[in-house]
Amino acid sequence: MFKGIIFDSDGVLVNSMPYHAKAWVEVFKDFGIEVTEEEIYEIEGSNHVGVINIFFEKAGRNPEQDIYDTILEKKREHFLKNNRAEIFEGMYECLNILKGKFKLAVASGADRTIVTSLMDKFYPEIFDAIISGEDVQNGKPDPEPYNRAVQKLALEKNECLVVENAPLGVQSAKNAGLFCVGIPTYIDASKLREADIVFKDHPELMDYLIKLGELPRS
Repeated sequence: MFKGIIFDSDGVLVNSMPYHAKAWVEVFKDFGIEVTEEEIYEIEGSNHVGVINIFFEKAGRNPEQDIYDTILEKKREHFLKNNRAEIFEGMYECLNILKGKFKLAVASGADRTIVTSLMDKFYPEIFDAIISGEDVQNGKPDPEPYNRAVQKLALEKNECLVVENAPLGVQSAKNAGLFCVGIPTYIDASKLREADIVFKDHPELMDYLIKLGELPRS
C-alpha cells in the first residue's frame, strides 16, 4: 500500500521544460557550445552539474570548477526572465485530493530557486518535502534524489510511488528501488519503457492517482 507519492516537477506538475530547454541553449551558446532543445529533453532530470558535464564532454572540453555556479546563475536568470510555464490542467485539484491521503514530495533536477518558485506559485502548501538539483551531489539517473525524498517523507521504499516524465528520472527511481509510473510529456513513450506503468497523458495519470486515493487504507 502506497503511503507517499514523489513527483518530478517539470513536465509532470508544470509545463515548464520548454523554458528550461531554451535557457540552456542560450547559455551554452554564450560559452561557444551548440546545443539543441531536443538534446536537452533527452537528458531532462539531470541537475545542472550533470547537464554541464554532458555537453562540455560532447564538445571535447573540460569545465573549470568555478564555471558551474556561473552557468547555473546565467541559466536561472534566463529561465526566470522568460518563463511562461503553466500548470497542467487538473493537477492542482488532483493533488488537493491526494494531500490528505498520502505524503507528497517533489524530486526535481532543477535548481532550488526555480523549483520553490514554481511550487509556491502553483502548488502552495501541498508538498511535505522538496528535493532540488542543488540538494544532491549526484543528480538523476543516480538514485540519490529519490532516496533523499523517501528519507524526507520518513517512509519505506515499498511505500512510495514515483511519477516521472523523463528517461533519466525513471532510471533514478528504479535505481532507488521504487515503483515508478511514467508520462511521456515531451518524448516518445518508448523511452520510458523502464517505468512500471506508462500512461498516455495527464488525464489518464490523474485518474490512476485518484483511484489509488480511493483504495481502503491499511
